[in-house]
Parts: sequence; structure tokens; C-alpha cells
Amino acid sequence: GKRQTPTPEGEFRIWVKLRYTKMEGGVRGTSDYYYLPNVPYVMYFYKDYGIHGAYWHMSFGTPVSHGCVNLQIPDSGKLFNWAGPALPAGKSVVFPTDENPGTRVVVHQ
Repeated sequence: GKRQTPTPEGEFRIWVKLRYTKMEGGVRGTSDYYYLPNVPYVMYFYKDYGIHGAYWHMSFGTPVSHGCVNLQIPDSGKLFNWAGPALPAGKSVVFPTDENPGTRVVVHQ
């Protein structure tokens, strides 16, 4: 994430996966505001910080987000399908369970 909103460091577990979701934040009317409908392959690992596909930029490897980890859509889809909890067929959201746990996520510099 950008300097004002760094990605939190630590060890986490994916606590929800969403095939698509809307993301909105910052302050309306300022350059900090964002509204992103249909963000694909979202895997939240700490509060509202997640790993997901990004269709609005191609600056991967450069801090441009509000703390999330942005990936190219094909890469985020592969990771989404690999990571737990497994998304049941026909569903668009899944929360982890003891039988279907969230994958461990480690964020460091």
C-alpha cells in the first residue's frame, strides 16, 4: 500500500473469499476517494485488507493501493482457486471453517 496506508505486516489467515465485490473508501471529493465495482477474486486476510485482482491499473510492484495486495486478474484467479477456504460450486462467497480453513498469509518487507 501507499505510504499513508501500508499493508499490515504479520501472519494472518484468509477470513473470507468473494468472487467479486465492490470496494469504496477514502473521502468523497478528494483524490483519496475510490469506488471500484466488481473487484475480482477478493481474499480478505486482515480487516478490510486483502489480496485481489485489479483492473484499474497496471503498476504492479509499485505502491498504489490503500493497503491491499493487487494482482493481475489472471494471477489473482489462480491464487483464488488455489487458496482456502475452497469456494463451493455455484457460490460467490465463502468463510473458513475447521474443515475448510483459510490459507495462511504472511506479509513482510
